[in-house]
Amino acid sequence: MLARARAAGERVGFVPTMGALHEGHASLMRTARERVAGDGRSGPVVASVFVNPLQFGAGEDLDRYPRTLDADLELCAREGVDIVFAPSVEEVYPGWPEQREPQVTVEPGPLADVLEGRSRPGHFRGMLVVVAKLFGLVRPDLAVFGQKDYQQLVLVRQLVADLCLGVDVVGAATVREPDGLALSSRNRYLDADQRIEAVYLHRALREAQENARYGAAVALDAARAELRLGKGVDLDYLVVTTPELTELPADVPPGTEARILVAARLGTTRLIDNLPLTLGGPP
Repeated sequence: MLARARAAGERVGFVPTMGALHEGHASLMRTARERVAGDGRSGPVVASVFVNPLQFGAGEDLDRYPRTLDADLELCAREGVDIVFAPSVEEVYPGWPEQREPQVTVEPGPLADVLEGRSRPGHFRGMLVVVAKLFGLVRPDLAVFGQKDYQQLVLVRQLVADLCLGVDVVGAATVREPDGLALSSRNRYLDADQRIEAVYLHRALREAQENARYGAAVALDAARAELRLGKGVDLDYLVVTTPELTELPADVPPGTEARILVAARLGTTRLIDNLPLTLGGPP
């Protein structure tokens, strides 16, 4: 099907996932469909479902990560996905489990050692390896990633640029619950009290947005104050960076675009979120 589509001049859209699909993933599929058809060349949309062991570190939740393939297939069908690619670990990593690492891998660079990378060593290396493999297998014209995993999005764009992969990487807006909590497959691990506390992550980011006109330091202070109201929130990091996730200069002119990112644990569940900021500009 993909070969026929390419021969006919159609574009191929791709949404890579780890399954346990929810409305956030559905929005990525709709974005892929819209982008594929956007220039008048309609084409197929492919979704992958693969829990990638290389991006889970020691003590992380690989074994308990939800695997809901039947429900995932139903969601993909509902969203009009043309092909669902759900390979086994052995198909993606020949020689598994005796050979647990590919001989040729992807070196993600210094950005993989900060933020999520500091808390999850090796995570982004494993993520980029499987993304490179999936891009090689599917050969998409465009791929859609959610902005909730913002560091992942930045690194995938760098992968495509540095290795000349020729894939248009689209960052889709984060889908949220009515109270602002970002949709995540890990939200199902939260008990009732933790679910209530989890909303403080989004509230903190919104406080930062509201105060960004006063500068990054004030925005961060406002976010920290809001997070302190969440008694069950164990903060990992809360930072303001450039959109490329580099350090902001000491003095930034009004209207400078930035990003605020947060990670925290509620019990044993680790959640992340982020929002854009305009420093020195209107809220």
